[in-house]
Amino acid sequence: MMDEENSRIDSDFRYTLFPVVYGIVFVLGVISNGYVLWVFISLNPAKKLNEIKIFMVNLTVADLLFLVTLPLWIVYYFNLGNWILPKFLCNVAGCLFFINTYCSVAFLGVITYNRFQAVTDPIKAAQSTTRRRGIILSLIIWVVIVGCALYFLFMDSTNVVSLKTDGGNVTRCFEHYQEGSVPILIIHVVIVFCFFIVFLVILVCNVIIIRTLLAQPLQPQNKANVKHKALWMVCTVMAVFFICFVPHHIVQLPWTLAELKMGFKENHRIHQSINDVHQVTLCLMSINCVLDPIIYCFLTKKFRKHLSERLQSMRGSRKCSRVTTDTGVEVVVPLNNYPINPTNN
Repeated sequence: MMDEENSRIDSDFRYTLFPVVYGIVFVLGVISNGYVLWVFISLNPAKKLNEIKIFMVNLTVADLLFLVTLPLWIVYYFNLGNWILPKFLCNVAGCLFFINTYCSVAFLGVITYNRFQAVTDPIKAAQSTTRRRGIILSLIIWVVIVGCALYFLFMDSTNVVSLKTDGGNVTRCFEHYQEGSVPILIIHVVIVFCFFIVFLVILVCNVIIIRTLLAQPLQPQNKANVKHKALWMVCTVMAVFFICFVPHHIVQLPWTLAELKMGFKENHRIHQSINDVHQVTLCLMSINCVLDPIIYCFLTKKFRKHLSERLQSMRGSRKCSRVTTDTGVEVVVPLNNYPINPTNN
């Protein structure tokens, strides 16, 4: 169906911004999340995963589901917003974008609450933290969010628009808002409202965690290191929210009102500015796939130990290579001859 709204606002810089950002996020995200998932599977048999590790594995899976769709979006923006792929892939890409965004928010929320319990009431947390509860909560999150995302899988996701420049037609993907649509506005209001409820809970929990940790008296060095890592974990979670999710959800409602022509009708410049900011916030949301693996370094001792051993092994290999090259003698030195002292944090 031809869309005659030739006056629709567009932000041309996105056709350069998205391919570059998504390309970087795809490479870094696949490597980091793939490595994290491999470490958890290889070092932690499924029956031994505790609650916090179950949440982290699910968060990694959500990130990887979004990352596999990034090549589709790169092709879309590289072709100046023209969906040249099969239509159903547009639905799949939009559905997985929604799943990643709100599964990430939900799992970061339950991870934060888990740490909140561990800091404020460690005895009760140790008694109540079970593998079963982690599985049940994870299933609830997936069922609810995937159930909501099915709407994007079956909706009419593409529309044809005429370009102002050469009069040609392009097929847009998830860029059509019917003017004055109240149901669309209600959906966005509910999504933004639910997000800020979760964000408020996370913010309060993290503030209490920080206050509790800072109020603790001076401790031995090993416990001080644990406290330091816990603080860094809190800061990383908050950074993910403030960088990736909060900006988008602040601008989402004004942008929706402008797209539905229910607001900012008379001010073309404000509408253009809102659309420009909205494109940037969409890019920022994708960065969570790269930032999430950083959280794992502060949450699990076994993961830090494994990562430390691998890094020291790589340094040992390079050192061995340099020694062999400098002497000019073919010498095979087993890696085991180089001591590895993993950090026991």
